[in-house]
Amino acid sequence: MELCHAYGIPHSQFTGAGDGRWTALDRAKAIAYLAYRRSVCETCGTRAAEWDEDQGGDRFAYVAEPYRCVGCEVIEMEREHIPDGPEGRGLKIGLRPREAS
Repeated sequence: MELCHAYGIPHSQFTGAGDGRWTALDRAKAIAYLAYRRSVCETCGTRAAEWDEDQGGDRFAYVAEPYRCVGCEVIEMEREHIPDGPEGRGLKIGLRPREAS
């Protein structure tokens, strides 16, 4: 469903079973996928139901584990050079591949 969402195509077309028109089942799958995506925390990637014992989850379903993302580290290092005040407002830092030399 993630690919169908990205390309804006019905699931039946993706599987080769449809003619490109959205069926009732395609629409139901798209709505279910949207509901699922909205239930996922943007920060940690888990869903509240995974933690909620009343919904079959477990309060200790995951264990926190530190790891280093070098890309995030480089962004944070660059962020230290952004000036405070009006000059730095709205300034974003992204990553791009280094050009071959």
